[in-house]
Amino acid sequence: MITLNGEKIQIKENTSLTELLNEKEFRIALIAVEYNGKIPPKNEFDSIILKDGDIIEVVSFMGGGSI
Repeated sequence: MITLNGEKIQIKENTSLTELLNEKEFRIALIAVEYNGKIPPKNEFDSIILKDGDIIEVVSFMGGGSI
């Protein structure tokens, strides 16, 4: 079981970070990810295989402006 944005979820064995993000319908180009307290580069997402106890926080970027 891992924690994703504060929610404990069960994942399949050998799930990569990229697979999880795609499954949860995150747009990888528009997010920042903290993985166990560190921010890995996006080119490493495929090689990060999630394991029991991992903590992942995903932050989406939003456009906007001032009035």
